[in-house]
Amino acid sequence: MPVKIVMVCLGNICRSPLAEGILRSKLPSPAFKIESAGTAHWHVGKKPDDRSIAVAKKNGVDISHQRGQQFTSAFFDEFDYIFVMDQSNHDHVIELAQTPEHKQKVQLILNELFPGENVDVPDPYYGLANGFDQVYQMLDQACEVLAQRLVLKHS
Repeated sequence: MPVKIVMVCLGNICRSPLAEGILRSKLPSPAFKIESAGTAHWHVGKKPDDRSIAVAKKNGVDISHQRGQQFTSAFFDEFDYIFVMDQSNHDHVIELAQTPEHKQKVQLILNELFPGENVDVPDPYYGLANGFDQVYQMLDQACEVLAQRLVLKHS
């Protein structure tokens, strides 16, 4: 049975699709299953933002096949790990948690780089032109640390 991981942001078109694609590129399949979701419903069924697709492609990762989905309480039973991009996403996901075990699954992704500091991945949607590149680099570093930890833990 694969280890299941979900990456969560607000709309599931910028940060979480990047995190999904980056982590998938670093972990052996079929031992790990990685998906992404948004706390909002606006982009369900839609592909990631073109800027996310472009920055991923520039770095050798294809996320063009992904489609948006909304995070629901059912995800707590389906996934072993839930990584959120910022404190707002964390709060929305925790609101859906029904048990202490559910809450323990939820972690801020950048705590992989900055343990306990609760640093947010900035949302590049309305940001500067290089915002997607900066977010990619942050997520790539965090996913590298996370992938090494997961492989050690689950091998």
